[in-house]
Amino acid sequence: MPPLLASLFLLAAPPARADEAGAIPTYDVAMIIGRDGVVGVRETITYDFGAAGGHGFTRRVPYRRGERVFDIRGLRTSSSTGAPARARTLTLPHDLEIAVGDARTTVRGRQAYVIEYDLGRAFTPLPDGRWELDWDAIGTAWDVPIANAAVRVESPSARWKASCRAGRGDATVPCQRDRDGPYAVDFLQAGLLPHEGMTVRVRLPRSAISPQPPRYVRPYWDGGWAGTGLLALAVALLPWLLRRPGPAGRLADPVRPAGAAWPARQAMIGRILLVTGVLAVLADAAADVGRYGIWAVSLGDLTLAGAALGVAGTAALCGQCAPCDGREE
Repeated sequence: MPPLLASLFLLAAPPARADEAGAIPTYDVAMIIGRDGVVGVRETITYDFGAAGGHGFTRRVPYRRGERVFDIRGLRTSSSTGAPARARTLTLPHDLEIAVGDARTTVRGRQAYVIEYDLGRAFTPLPDGRWELDWDAIGTAWDVPIANAAVRVESPSARWKASCRAGRGDATVPCQRDRDGPYAVDFLQAGLLPHEGMTVRVRLPRSAISPQPPRYVRPYWDGGWAGTGLLALAVALLPWLLRRPGPAGRLADPVRPAGAAWPARQAMIGRILLVTGVLAVLADAAADVGRYGIWAVSLGDLTLAGAALGVAGTAALCGQCAPCDGREE
């Protein structure tokens, strides 16, 4: 939808009902595909806060899908109606949450916002040699309805195919299509309910773009039998690790040395196990966190082994100071 059409909707559309928390009369997305495979995204959002007003909204852009991660960079926000448009970002396990607005300023009625960012590593190589982009241009995280949505896709090549489906999950329908020349196409959709989006699929010949290859990270759970078994063993040994030598006159534990030397030894062993476990977890997580952030941490065998050592060490430290049968020794 061209910006002029969005402006006409802004001026002519009826106001939101007073009982609504908010609504989006128009949502206009432009996706410009560069020769380097980076997609320049510009979202023009008209948000109706009604008479009650509001402080802004949040937009979630996915950066992780399964083990695949995308590059979201160059974020810029603005408002053509003068509303506060400062952006604050929060990285979630799968989405980048963009909060637009000001908690100290209340805005009412219709306000227009622009969110711009660059999307990288989003193209997938297909077996037939083409590149494919599969992207929800609006997202399904909106809690308010969208009256009129439009997605414009611009290609660097005239030899390309594009399609769009609107809705959520398996309940989707084809978007209305309005081609605007050999290098661009517009998709329109009216009456989107909360949590319904518009997913665009673009296919380009291999020679049209030169994108960076897809990037993948380890799954959140990457542990095998070795790490899982070691952690299970540590948990199973917790009752034994939490025991203390019996008081004088009682039969001593045949496995543990008797006398006052044992608590000191147990404390030392516990500290060694705990420190070793923490270092193992940090070593396993450091590479993932350093490259992709805290939410890229994967629970692999080294992390599970470190957790097992940490459990054993903590239990040993607690066991040497635990009461024995509730009686004084």
